[in-house]
Amino acid sequence: MYRKLLVFGVSLVVVAAGIMPAAASADARPVRSCADLVRTFDVPSARTQVTSAVVVAGTPEFCDVRGTIEPHVGFQLKLPLRGYQGRYLQYGCGGFCGITADPAFPQGCGPAFGDAAVAATDDGHQVSAENPFDTTWAVHDQQARDDYFYRAPHALSKVSKAIIKAFYGKAPAQSYFSGCSNGGREALLLAQRYPHDFDGIIAAAPGAYYSALIGYQAWIARNTIPNDKLFLLHGAVMAACDGLDGLVDGQIDDPRLCRFDPGTLAGQLTDDEIARVRNLYAGPSDRGVRLYPGGQPYGSEISWTFWLNPTPGLGRGVAAELADNGLKNLVYPIGKPSSSLESFEFTVRELRRVAQETVKANSLSLDLREFRRSGGKLIIWHGAGDQGIPFEGTLDYWQRLTGGRAADWARLFVVPSMWHCQGGDTLTDFDPFRELVSWVEHGVAPEKVIASGRDADGTVVRTRPVFPYPLRALYDGSGSVDDAANFVAAPGYGFSDRIRWAGEDLYHRPGPVAP
Repeated sequence: MYRKLLVFGVSLVVVAAGIMPAAASADARPVRSCADLVRTFDVPSARTQVTSAVVVAGTPEFCDVRGTIEPHVGFQLKLPLRGYQGRYLQYGCGGFCGITADPAFPQGCGPAFGDAAVAATDDGHQVSAENPFDTTWAVHDQQARDDYFYRAPHALSKVSKAIIKAFYGKAPAQSYFSGCSNGGREALLLAQRYPHDFDGIIAAAPGAYYSALIGYQAWIARNTIPNDKLFLLHGAVMAACDGLDGLVDGQIDDPRLCRFDPGTLAGQLTDDEIARVRNLYAGPSDRGVRLYPGGQPYGSEISWTFWLNPTPGLGRGVAAELADNGLKNLVYPIGKPSSSLESFEFTVRELRRVAQETVKANSLSLDLREFRRSGGKLIIWHGAGDQGIPFEGTLDYWQRLTGGRAADWARLFVVPSMWHCQGGDTLTDFDPFRELVSWVEHGVAPEKVIASGRDADGTVVRTRPVFPYPLRALYDGSGSVDDAANFVAAPGYGFSDRIRWAGEDLYHRPGPVAP
């Protein structure tokens, strides 16, 4: 069992192997020195000052470029000095952002590896590592909000390509984006609003329903259960539901198979705790109208110990920090009455109040025709045991977007038992970047991606194929259940993925935005 505390969806670290470089991409060498990049780049609508550019030794050796896109969007761009194959990879920003996460070089896409230029941004504001949930920057600054809601990732894509062209003599041959949680929201938003920015996009556990998601965090934060009771609850859920997918293997492939009644734990849980657990599984509602398309998944209970409950070093649980800081400073129009974790009302009326400001942060457009026409490829993935952003919402969006089927330009993968972005009881890691590159550069659509599970020492103890939704992995009856080779694709469980809820009018075609 592997448990890693991943707070508010930090950007994905890409670990891939075995992709040959694109045939058209030569081993590009810089045409100017790293220090020459310290200057102003007059990118339209994204004027940029590079404040430092220094060579950093290592594998690969790279030019470390840092700067600011006007007015306050900080970024870091790494440019390999050798082995560059013409790829650009940009990472999404997690939670409320404010910190530029060090962008990792992907591994194994080419023969050497320094194969791609990589970049990340703080989304237009700065906070301290000691207070990553800080939203006071948003109280009176609409520009800072808009940079965070939608502008910063697009601006960075333009700026990075301009700097890459200046450094190597030509723009990148292929551009990729990968993000989880808020970064997954950004990924979908880029495909929807800026369909020509990236050739391939990975949207993991996307916080697409931003207007409803802060309220959802408030709901689960106000239904906490003591940690010792959570372990008891998890054991009971697994005993009741582990085998419903046809295999007793320590994971629930699809939580919707489970019909566990927490009332069976009467005498071990109090009546109030039983009611709270039922609230968590059901999700918030207002007189029978759902306020979010999903609830806490069966089997995810261990992850509630840090998402719902206080953890040393975090103060309150993650959900409480997200809800309280968002409701106080960010999600209502500037100058209008706000709310808080304690005072928020779970009503359709309050969802509408929040949506006035946050509609621009949602990534719920169902019109991705221009992204498809431009040759873009989209991979969405979500852990079925996600305690932070319920996977049902992603299934609902997918159903509305594609009719619930794999498309020639888009795939959805649902990773059994996996928590938010990574970690879980069994499967802990999932990375489809290798498959995305192969799809974009060689036209090979992904028919499966291997998920892995690591123990506390980082040793891989389970592998399992994940097939494009709605297909599922079926044990072939022989060999270890921890070996992906012993599973084949099978039809899904036939659930109806479309969810009726109060925010169905939030699915839309994006309106015009600034270039």
